[in-house]
Amino acid sequence: MSMSDPVADMLTRIRNAHMVEKKEVNIPASNLKSAIASVMQQEGYIESFSVVGEKATKTLTLKLKYYDDKPVIDSLKRISKPSLRVYVKSTEMPSVMNGLGIVIVSTPKGVMTGQNAATQNVGGEVLCSIS
Repeated sequence: MSMSDPVADMLTRIRNAHMVEKKEVNIPASNLKSAIASVMQQEGYIESFSVVGEKATKTLTLKLKYYDDKPVIDSLKRISKPSLRVYVKSTEMPSVMNGLGIVIVSTPKGVMTGQNAATQNVGGEVLCSIS
C-alpha cells in the first residue's frame, strides 16, 4: 500500500512516540526523510538517526531527545502538503515562535532550515515547522 504523504507520516510517528515517551522510533526510510532527520539532529531536536536495511526495506531509526523527562520537541506541524504546496522566497521565510523554533525547507541546494536558506539567498518548499 502506498502512502500519499510520507513526511506527514514521519512527523506523526515522532509525535506519537513522544506521547508514550519512547526512546526511539522506526520509520520507513527515504532520502527526504533522512535529510529531514539530519536537520533535526543538527538543530538538537533528536539525539541521532541511522538508516538500516537493504534497498526496499530500509528503516530510519530516530533516537528521540528528552530534557527533564519532557520531549525537546514541543510541536511538529506539516506545512506544505501534497494537496497544497507552500513555496516561499528567501526574503519571505516564515518565523516560528519568534525564532525559538525552525522551519525545514526543501531548496535546490538541499534540505535545510529556513534561516540557512535565507542566509544562502535561496527559497523553496516549506516542509514543516518544529518548536
